[in-house]
Amino acid sequence: QVQLVESGGGLVQPGGSLRLSCAASGSIFSIYTMGWYRQAPGKQRELVAKITNGGNTNYADSVKGKFTISRDNAKTTVYLQMNSLKPEDTAVYYCNANIVSSSSSPVRNYWGQGTQVTVSS
Repeated sequence: QVQLVESGGGLVQPGGSLRLSCAASGSIFSIYTMGWYRQAPGKQRELVAKITNGGNTNYADSVKGKFTISRDNAKTTVYLQMNSLKPEDTAVYYCNANIVSSSSSPVRNYWGQGTQVTVSS
């Protein structure tokens, strides 16, 4: 059993910052790419940023220069530092990871439960 648990969402004023965290736990042999997606009301879920276990990153154009994705040394926790937040960044943010549970298991894709980020004055 693998779990992704997010934290750090909340209400912030425009121009403010938030830091999201997502910790993977359970039966984990290896974690490959981890990432953050978001879904605003009435819109499709979209990629925000992702990071490989080698540290390569990829960002949506809308967040380049504002958001930074990183992983801890154990590579089981992924962070999303969000600066210069705007009302259009309001969404539920979901953690995503490709995880292998044992040496004989295939790679499976997992989602967290989501954390609400609201940018409003």
